[in-house]
Amino acid sequence: MNRHEHSPIDSTTVSFVSGGQRCVASFYRPPGSGPFPVIVMAHGLGGTRIMRLPAYAERFAAAGYACLVFDYRHFGDSEGEPRQLLDIGKQLADWKAAVAYARTLDEVKPDQVILWGTSFSGGHVLVVAAEDARIAAVISQCPFTDGLASSLAMQPLTALRVSVRALRDRIGAALGAAPLMVPLAGRPGETALMNAPDVWAGYRALVPPGATIPDTVAARIALDIIRYTPGRMASRIKAPVLFCICNTDSVAPAKTSLRHARRAPRGEIQCYADGHFDIYVGDGFERVIRDQLAFLRRHVPAR
Repeated sequence: MNRHEHSPIDSTTVSFVSGGQRCVASFYRPPGSGPFPVIVMAHGLGGTRIMRLPAYAERFAAAGYACLVFDYRHFGDSEGEPRQLLDIGKQLADWKAAVAYARTLDEVKPDQVILWGTSFSGGHVLVVAAEDARIAAVISQCPFTDGLASSLAMQPLTALRVSVRALRDRIGAALGAAPLMVPLAGRPGETALMNAPDVWAGYRALVPPGATIPDTVAARIALDIIRYTPGRMASRIKAPVLFCICNTDSVAPAKTSLRHARRAPRGEIQCYADGHFDIYVGDGFERVIRDQLAFLRRHVPAR
């Protein structure tokens, strides 16, 4: 059992199998007697489950929702070689495996599975919910909805440098070479998947003090991101969906996210005068968690 500092909520390390490999997760059990609704959670681009996701899970669990927070294959504590390989198809498969595992847990209600995604995973949850009519509700925070829009938000020279590195990595992979890495977060002008002015400090604010987390991924993902448009699946989701959109988002442009969000049949939209990383910490976090809890209480009451 691991107790997070200043938290009355315990988390237990569990695991499930996806694609023949083990995905490691933290299971947060609410106080009291179950069974409970369960929120399945995972991080965004290159993130792991210890990067501020415990703050959300602890608040959800305190309100009566079990949480299953997992690491994708190739990241964090989960299996998968090479390390730091970001593969969209594999990550979607990991989400489906996590949902299937959650439904087997004795202390959860299998018909009350909720998906929570942020940034890149804010797009993944739209795809998974569109393909699973049993999902009870979805929360999509600062969501990546359109790869072309996010790519166009990059500086042209940076986009060119990243693309060249991605092509070299893809060719190297075909020849059996080790992955060629690219930084996830950089300062303006640096070669990285994200390098807007708020990225460098914002990304590092998510890393727990003293933790060492790789901040690179195999560069080939840049060739896939531009073609990934999970926002198109919003119109097919039967469950209620809460879109938490940051008006000044430098990574997932708000205008495009709003366009996709408005197509969800049971979509609800909350906009914030914040940047992409602001709603993970401080007052921004308090605002967004308040709205997310209110949404959950309306659609999937815990008690």
